[in-house]
Amino acid sequence: MACEKGVSYRTALNWFHAGTFPVPARQLPTGTIHVDPPKTLDGRTVAYCRVSSADQKDDLTRQVGRVAEECGTRGISLDVTVTEVCSGLNGTRSKLRKILADPGITRIVVEHRDRLTRFGVEHLEAALSATGRELVVLHADEVEDDLVRDMEVLTSMCARLYGRRSARKGAERGVACATAPEGGG
Repeated sequence: MACEKGVSYRTALNWFHAGTFPVPARQLPTGTIHVDPPKTLDGRTVAYCRVSSADQKDDLTRQVGRVAEECGTRGISLDVTVTEVCSGLNGTRSKLRKILADPGITRIVVEHRDRLTRFGVEHLEAALSATGRELVVLHADEVEDDLVRDMEVLTSMCARLYGRRSARKGAERGVACATAPEGGG
């Protein structure tokens, strides 16, 4: 089975003994390592659509339509579509956390990787796979160049940093004005 997945037997054995094997497995008394078959996807399918700010709500509506249309084309039946307005760098997105925590949701569909999260999608995908769940990225090849993806993340992080700095400076100016002696102008 390891060779089928492109992993050497030795690597698979090392993973098993280190406790980092990505799927459920157990060792038989004969020494053979038995990989448990993956769970079948008989749960719900959820489409997750996200935009970064409230002024992009029209984009969110169009994204929902594109995801529904593409799922119909691919024969994927959606049980529910969840929308969220929040930064892709924000780790406290309540709706996404509920989707990830619900074992009854066995398939999550997103239009692009960055709609789920700005980085670390591969880790989420592996964690979902290990529990018999899957992530379907409808347009996975949208941005193939790693440098372009890295620049998108850098741009998002800079926007958050400078946004915070601007807010902090504005608050400091407000405090300075409020605490300044009257007529000291």
